[in-house]
Amino acid sequence: MLHNLTGWHALIVLAIIILVFGAAKLPALAKSLGQSMRILKDEASDPRGDDKKDNDKKDNSKTADQSANPHEAVTDPIAQRHS
Repeated sequence: MLHNLTGWHALIVLAIIILVFGAAKLPALAKSLGQSMRILKDEASDPRGDDKKDNDKKDNSKTADQSANPHEAVTDPIAQRHS
């Protein structure tokens, strides 16, 4: 399907993109696309970074569990108002 595309097809697609997004927004769009591609490339080339992020999440969950007090009394503000 895509093997029949020629240079004219690419120019037509480019013209449609310019009409839809406007010429002023194209540099910002290209910059955003480049940054996204760079992030994707970095994430794909360094799978070890995921382990570090997972360890950080585990450390944060431990501190949240330690700060919670399961023996703390729970009061119902609606029940207090009606009594």
